[in-house]
Amino acid sequence: MATSPTDRRQARAVRLGPRSLTALALVSAVGVAGFGWPFLAPPGSQIGAHAQDAPWLFAGLLVLLVAVVAAAISESGLGPKAVAMLGVLAATGAALRPIGAGTAGIEPMFFLMVLSGRVLGPGFGFVLGSVTMFASALLTGGVGPWLPFQMLAMGWFAMGAGLLPGPDRLRGRAELAMLAGYGFLAAFAYGTVMNMAGWPFMSALASNVAFDPHAPLATNLARFVAYCVATSLGWDLGRAVVTVVLTLVLGPAVLRALRRATRRAAFETPVTFEPPRQ
Repeated sequence: MATSPTDRRQARAVRLGPRSLTALALVSAVGVAGFGWPFLAPPGSQIGAHAQDAPWLFAGLLVLLVAVVAAAISESGLGPKAVAMLGVLAATGAALRPIGAGTAGIEPMFFLMVLSGRVLGPGFGFVLGSVTMFASALLTGGVGPWLPFQMLAMGWFAMGAGLLPGPDRLRGRAELAMLAGYGFLAAFAYGTVMNMAGWPFMSALASNVAFDPHAPLATNLARFVAYCVATSLGWDLGRAVVTVVLTLVLGPAVLRALRRATRRAAFETPVTFEPPRQ
C-alpha cells in the first residue's frame, strides 16, 4: 500500500517568532520573581511587611503577562488549526483534572501535558499548560489568587517537555522512558514551585518551618525543605507515580494520535487558493 505525502511528513512542533520568545522570557522572569522573592530579598527587607498584598499584586501582574504571551504566540505561530487543537487538548486536560480532585496525587492531566508539549513544542506547551489550568479552575471553582501561579507552573511543566532532546529522531521505548523520567521529576518540581507560592505567607510564629523575613538565606532554605517534606511530599509522589504509569501505558497511543493530527493539520503550510479551471 502506497504512503501518501501527508503520512510521510514529519510532525513539526509549532515554532515561535522573536516577539513570542521575548514575551515568554518576560513572563518567565516575572514568574521567577513572583515565586522566589523570599529567597531574592535580603534579610530584613521591607518586602515582608507587604506579605498580605503580594498574592494579589503578583496575581494581577501574572494574569496580564500570560495573556500577553498567549496573544503573541497566537499572532506569530498559531493559526486556526493549531488554535482548534489547543482548545481540544485544553478541554481534555481540564476534564481530566477533577478525576483526582481531593485524592492524594491522582492527577491524570499531567501526563497529557507532557505528551502534548513533546509533540507540539515548548511554546505551544506553555500556552496549553496555562490555558488548561485556567479552564480547569473555572470547571472546579478553583479561582483565586493562587491561580496565576498554577497557570505559570503548569506552563513551565508542559514547556519543559517540549525542550527535551530528540523530538524528530527519538522514538519507541527510549522516548517513553525519557518522557516518564521527565514526568516523574517535573511532578515534584511542580509541587515544589507551588509550595513557594504559599509558604512565605505562613506566620513565622506559628511554625518553625515558616518563612522568616529576618533569617538568612540558608535558614529559610532549610525551613522550606522541611515544609515541603512535611506538607506535600506524599502528594507529589502520588502525582509523579500516576504520571509515569499513564505515560508508559497510554503514551504510545497518545503520541501517535498527536503526531498524526499534527501532520494532517500541517500548521506551517500556507493556505493557497487555486484559480477555478476554465
